[in-house]
Amino acid sequence: YVTSDLATDVTINVREVKFYLHKFPLLSKSSRLRKLVLKASEECCDEINMVDFPGGPKAFEICAKFCYGMTVTLNAYNVVAACCAAEYLEMTEDVDRGNLIFKIEVFLNSSIFRSWKDSIIVLQTTKSVLPWSENLNIVGRCIDSIASKTSLDPAKITWSYTYNRKLLVSDKTAGDGMKFREKIVSVPKDWWVEDICELDIDLYKRVMTAVKSKGRMDGVAICEALKTYSVRWLPDSVDTLDSDVHSFRNKLLVETIVCLLPSDRGVGCSCSFLLKLLKVAILVGVDNSAKEDLLKRISLKLYEASVKDLLIPARPPQTTLYDIEMVLSIVKRYMMLSHDLDVAKNEMGCTDLVLGHGSLLSVGKLIDKYLEEIARDPNLSLASFIDLSQSVPEFARPVHDGLYKAIDTYLKEHLSLTKVERKKLCSLMDVKKLTMDASMHAAQNERLPLRVVVQVLFFEQVRSVAGVQPLRDTSHSTTNTDEELEKTAAEDCNSLEKQMSRIKIKEDAFQEKCELAKQSSRNSKSGIQLLPSRSRRMFDKLWGFGKGHADNRSSETSASSQSPTSMVPGDTKSSGSSSRNRRHSIS
Repeated sequence: YVTSDLATDVTINVREVKFYLHKFPLLSKSSRLRKLVLKASEECCDEINMVDFPGGPKAFEICAKFCYGMTVTLNAYNVVAACCAAEYLEMTEDVDRGNLIFKIEVFLNSSIFRSWKDSIIVLQTTKSVLPWSENLNIVGRCIDSIASKTSLDPAKITWSYTYNRKLLVSDKTAGDGMKFREKIVSVPKDWWVEDICELDIDLYKRVMTAVKSKGRMDGVAICEALKTYSVRWLPDSVDTLDSDVHSFRNKLLVETIVCLLPSDRGVGCSCSFLLKLLKVAILVGVDNSAKEDLLKRISLKLYEASVKDLLIPARPPQTTLYDIEMVLSIVKRYMMLSHDLDVAKNEMGCTDLVLGHGSLLSVGKLIDKYLEEIARDPNLSLASFIDLSQSVPEFARPVHDGLYKAIDTYLKEHLSLTKVERKKLCSLMDVKKLTMDASMHAAQNERLPLRVVVQVLFFEQVRSVAGVQPLRDTSHSTTNTDEELEKTAAEDCNSLEKQMSRIKIKEDAFQEKCELAKQSSRNSKSGIQLLPSRSRRMFDKLWGFGKGHADNRSSETSASSQSPTSMVPGDTKSSGSSSRNRRHSIS
């Protein structure tokens, strides 16, 4: 009701609310009400029904008060509804100068679109008056206002914003050279990401698309925004993620975030965030194109991942705890990309490629730790373990300590392995690439096949005799550059090569001495001959010398027969044999 001495002469029904008003003030401001009142008079009816009125009774009340000349308070929460209502009632300048539509337009331009938080609030309220707010371009103007503000130089930001993350801190040098800590008062580059997290996913997508289209925001800030939005809206519980109530919303959310990821796959988002997205994508059942996009991005940044990131829960019909096939697919993609980039580097001389030798070493250590973790799964097959282990090239594993730990864990958890299976498993490991600590552990490990234990003991003895430094394990280093890692790997390889050459020289000298002793005491069957013979057999068995080595031993025997110590007086047969060998050797 309107407080007035005059009786009301028109009743307007807006949804469930009746407004008892006067015709004159309404008709002086609204073109549409003129038509409706005229139509009602022709039908001899005093009531006007407006069921589809945008904004409902509250928005109509604002328009009615304006018609009566009352003070109307507009703010970010009601201006959109009032704007749509005024447009519905056709309260234009043609009807009356300074009408409501004009007043609202001035308020939007001078106040709302200049304010960061008001622009976001107004954008949120547009959803309740669709499609009116869309047709009047209020949604588009809000989005453009928000996107433009995110692209400004942070130094020019003067308004308030929400920032609950850790503030940046830097060192500032005082005039006397002393350093002290102070909080940076300047605005961080990603100051805007938390405020827009309150938007619904469809509006958020449009805002982020507009932000990216401005071309002034780097991939790191875009990924930070997407990560913050994911944390805000994606539930932590697996049951909640997979529930029928929220399944569609979660699926739409993940697909939208994947769609908004920066176009440059090599930078921006961390591998940890991408793997978390992949886990959720698998749980909610997103389409294959979104998963494929995530896999490509993860493959480029696999060297950044942790073991926890790679523990992707398996889905039926898989029987293992974790999705081993998915990880194997990622590793193979990484290795393929690494090879392709190496080819491109050689062909085009590119030096700014993402993947390098140091990255490959990081992936090798990561997969060894991952193997150790999944080896505890009783349902993990030997074939899956071997396939994943062999997906990493040899040069990515200069040290085999991590692989040894994974093999030992698998042997511990799978006691039913046959002797053949245990040998096949242990054949993945090169005992020459174990550090001193790992070798000492392996030498006392009852789970390893006896042959492997003997090899470990033998090579440790060889190291000590040859004076070769044991291999170094750099797996705990977190600051090594690619060049340092390559240098370390090269030093280890050179050490192994020198070790092998020294061993061969010692083996040749050892066999020559054995043959000399054998020729000098040919008619004696003393037990002293058994020791070098047995040692040589074990040496040959462990090293697996081929035909070429047998030929070397044969020539060494011929040469040793020329030694004076092998000549026994009166033994003409031996002398004749020696002469033949000499003639054969000269020819």
